[in-house]
Amino acid sequence: MRSDNVYELPKDLPVPQDDGACDHLAGMTLPPIGLPSTRGRVVDLSRLAGTAVLYIYPRTGRPDQELPTGWNAIPGARGCTPQSCAFRDHYEELRRAGAAHVYGISTQDTAYQREAVERLHLPFELLSDAGLALAKALNLPTLEVDGMKLIRRLTLIASDGAIVKVFYPVFPPDQNAEIVLSWFRASA
Repeated sequence: MRSDNVYELPKDLPVPQDDGACDHLAGMTLPPIGLPSTRGRVVDLSRLAGTAVLYIYPRTGRPDQELPTGWNAIPGARGCTPQSCAFRDHYEELRRAGAAHVYGISTQDTAYQREAVERLHLPFELLSDAGLALAKALNLPTLEVDGMKLIRRLTLIASDGAIVKVFYPVFPPDQNAEIVLSWFRASA
């Protein structure tokens, strides 16, 4: 068992700074890459009709596993589970505000993600970019820890396959869904 609570953010987390690593994304078209889903299908983000919320995170934790080495000291790393729970809690509001699709994306494999969907009762699918195909195609910022290459936390809003809004860096992660919802309301 972990020595901390996977569902809560520690109070002293370092705040990530905007390093410009996502400045190139607004206006880009999502690449035609199929990502495995926790519902057993493949989702090609470039073919999604309407507005999609794509929150991209390093990795969800599990209550029965310790954190990667130095995880809490890496700016922006901690908080994937609270972020996912916030998108769960605001899912219906996001849909009413205009989000036709909501997906969480990480480099974790689909089996690992399926456990998170079930444990957290997520009403949307998680997509696996385990091979980093999407991350490479979009030149997304990454980090490495304990031999894992992970994508840094960011959120994309895409309309008919084109990126129209980028949230980066995302902090605190448990407020990301509310910030995205406010953006939808202001854009209406």
